[in-house]
Amino acid sequence: MKEDILEQLVDDYLQSRGYFTIHNIKFLPRKDHPDFIKLQDSNHSDIDVLGYNPRRDGTDRVLAVSCKSWQTGFPVRAILDEIENNKRRSGKETWRSFRELVRPKWSEAFIAAIEAATGSSQFTYITAVTVIKGDRSDWESHKRFQTALNGNPIRLLSLGDMVSEVTPLLGTTLASSQFGRTIQLLKASGYTLST
Repeated sequence: MKEDILEQLVDDYLQSRGYFTIHNIKFLPRKDHPDFIKLQDSNHSDIDVLGYNPRRDGTDRVLAVSCKSWQTGFPVRAILDEIENNKRRSGKETWRSFRELVRPKWSEAFIAAIEAATGSSQFTYITAVTVIKGDRSDWESHKRFQTALNGNPIRLLSLGDMVSEVTPLLGTTLASSQFGRTIQLLKASGYTLST
């Protein structure tokens, strides 16, 4: 079940790009992992949207998306600082929202879940957000994250990026997704989409 609107939009966006999608793929560290702590590691995390496109190669074939639909946006440097310094956001340690990027036992479980669902350990990790505040390359090239994901690429994708990419592809033939159809209706109404 798609739990929030950003997940639904990401799903439609990926499908418009030829990806088959599944949602809320659960994962948690294996119980025999040397760092497994029952009280901390017994609740599943999940991959919000997993996209698979058999017509693509390499890391573009599988997209693993974590959605952060924070209306205040995604302040890249602040989030990185909070993760690295065990700070809190909205009452919980920020790293917990990105555990697959910072805790090896969770990284291993995340990659295993992707491989179990798609047959591939090659993928692109995407953090989908409402709006990016700061330099996306700080997130995408963060060494700790790259190491955690075995060198698989990392992307930061905003709602504006999705709209900008899909809008030029739409004509007057009814779009196959709710996302595409909404953009078509906004265009037909005379509303100007700008990012």
